[in-house]
This record gives sequence, structure tokens and C-alpha cells, in this order.
Amino acid sequence: MTARSELTLDEITDKYPNFPKLIILKTDIQRRGVYYTPKALEAVDITKHHLGGTDIFGIRDGKLRYRPESFTLKDGTSVLSTPTPLENNPYIVDFVDGKLVLVDKGDILEEVFYWEKPDYYDKKTSSGVLMQNVVGSRPQRLYLIPNRYCHFWTNNQGCKFCDIVNNLKQQKNEINMQTRISPKDVSETIKEALKEKGRFSAICLTAGSDFHGEIPFDKEIDYYIEILQAIGENFTTDKFPSQLICTAVTKEQLKRLYENTGLLSLTMDIEVLNENAFKYACPGKAKWVGYKEWKKRLIDAVEIFGESRVNTGIVSGVELVGEFGFKSEDEALEGVLKEADELASYGVSTVNMVWIPRPNSYFANEKNASLEYYVRLAHGLQEIRKKYNLKIDFDDYRRCGNHPDSDLARVF
Repeated sequence: MTARSELTLDEITDKYPNFPKLIILKTDIQRRGVYYTPKALEAVDITKHHLGGTDIFGIRDGKLRYRPESFTLKDGTSVLSTPTPLENNPYIVDFVDGKLVLVDKGDILEEVFYWEKPDYYDKKTSSGVLMQNVVGSRPQRLYLIPNRYCHFWTNNQGCKFCDIVNNLKQQKNEINMQTRISPKDVSETIKEALKEKGRFSAICLTAGSDFHGEIPFDKEIDYYIEILQAIGENFTTDKFPSQLICTAVTKEQLKRLYENTGLLSLTMDIEVLNENAFKYACPGKAKWVGYKEWKKRLIDAVEIFGESRVNTGIVSGVELVGEFGFKSEDEALEGVLKEADELASYGVSTVNMVWIPRPNSYFANEKNASLEYYVRLAHGLQEIRKKYNLKIDFDDYRRCGNHPDSDLARVF
């Protein structure tokens, strides 16, 4: 589908009247990005609002600091988006008549609300590290990035849509970001964050892959166990509301992870639900695990964590890139949903992230899919979960906010 034939936002909302309009809008904001006007930036209160710069992935316009991390819509829908150059046709966030508003082609669409930063953000650990650089946040979730380096990049086998290592280089230069965080700093920061009663509903960890160890990825698992045990020092229960996003590891490694920590749910992102596109877009994952083995390990994880506690993420739109991808959006939709249905039959959910072509990634100059594609995909994934009675409450609109399909769980 070419840009010329794509349906507009209004046409999509008219065509899919049962799909919530604000979730369609959120999806398109993620797809196109946002641009903050000078007036919108003047409305930022640095004592109150959550500013960006510490995320694991880079920004579309290449600038780390001094912009809002993101915003919510009037119904509380959390939008994850990145500042985007005007020439890329983003939505505009402006300040009009005392309100922050979302603007497109001169029309005001909705009022938006900047995320507010938690109280612990400006405090430091006993070792002198700024707590916001140890544990980040979204409106209802604490967010840890234990290791910001992905070892697939060592051999030029990083995922082609990803800019994790290039983003780390910029963060180290501009905001003195550390590559790894210490368990002691983590324990102290979580303790401080939990003083804000009712603010957070879950804790999520995500990081780069590390294939080192006697068995590949042993060191990655060892480190996660250390960090999760440090978090667990702040809880009296055996398990606490938590999600780990990690490499697809063996059943034995998963057992060790589950038995030695308070971890409650697991995500192992396959990124692309098509074997040929996976091999092309994710060469490191293809080499060290492989497509079929990745799916097998997801299914194995259900035996350990249980149904509705295991999922995988896809960077939707990447499956259409290059000679190894699908040739049309219809073909891609059919293929992706077929594979997602197969995983769901074993108790594994699939969630989609709207692909953002990032300037420091291999796919920087590629184009993501149409809005209609993302709407149809989100609806299809939600219907699959309904078919198999799978819950997604550990990675839903409250705990994450990045997945249009899991946003649908609140209304369907």
C-alpha cells in the first residue's frame, strides 16, 4: 500500500466504528511521531513533569533532553511517542488557550496531558547515582534497564530496526548514563519509589542480550537474578508484580530465573512473526537462538510461568521491509495472525509495538506500515486472546501503554 492510497485518520475511524477512536489516534501518534512547539515546551514545568532522555531507544530527531517523556489522552490512554522532525509529518503538540492540545493540519484534535515525574526522580542513591537513571517510570509502571548494551552488536548482528547501542553512546556522552546498574542502587531506588503509595502497579525490566556464559545467555540470566533479588528485598511476598523482557533462553535457565526470584511474568520478544523476515531483520537472534527454537522456548516458558503470564512482542511493520518481508499488508496480516494464533494455542500472547524508524538504526530510511494495517493487526491480536481466553494484565494499558492491541483489553 503506497502513501497515496492510505486512508486518513477520519476515514479509518469511520471505517472501523467499533474500534475506539482514541486508540486509533494513539496508534497514529506512535506511527508518525510528535513535534513540540516552542509554546508547548514553555508549558513544561521541570519541577513537575517527566522529561525524556533515559529510554533504552533513541529519539527520532536525535535530541535527548528537555522534552516531555510523553503524554496521556483525556481517557487516560498512555501514549509512547518520540519527538520527530517537522519534515516527517508528525502530529503537533501546542499550547492553545491555556491547554496542551494535539494538532494536525491546523485542526485541534484532543487535549493532552504531560506525564508527571515521580517524587524519587531527583533523589540520589547512597553511591551518588541519580535515581531516575536507575529506575525509570511510566504513569503506572516502574521501568528498569539493567544493561543498555546488546552484545549482538559486537558482531554487527544487532536487529536492523534497533538503535540501542548507538543510543547508549549518545546517553553516555550527554547525560553520563551508566551501561549497567548495581543491585544496591536498584534496591534503594525501588524502596524510595514504593513510598509513593498507589502510584505504581508493576515493575518491568528490559535490557540488551548477552550471549556469554557456559551455556549461551547464562550471564544474562545471572545478572537478572541479581537485580530481581535486589528488587525483592522491598517485598514480603514470594512473588511481586513484575515482568522481565529478555532473550529466549532455555527451559533450565527459565526455571532458575523463576525459582530464585519474585518474577511473575515473562516476555521474550521474537520481533517478527515470519521466519525469513526474522532471519533478515534479527541476525543475532537468528544465529544464537533461531526462529523455530525461539517459538519453542516461548511455549516452554508457559510450563514454568503459566498461561497468561508469557508473551512475545513484535515490532509491527518490520515484516514488510526488504526482499525477505511480506509483499503486501494483506499478506502480512494473514501471516502474522496465523503465527500469533499458533502461539496462543499454547498459552503465549503476542503484543505489537508500532515500529518507529529510528535515525541511528539500519532501517532508518524505511517506512512503517499504514494506520489501517496497525488497526487491523491490533484487533486481530485481541481477538486471538479472546479466542484462547488469555489475559494480558501484566502488559496492558496500565502496566505498559506501548501496545495498541493490549489497550483494547480495557474495552473488549
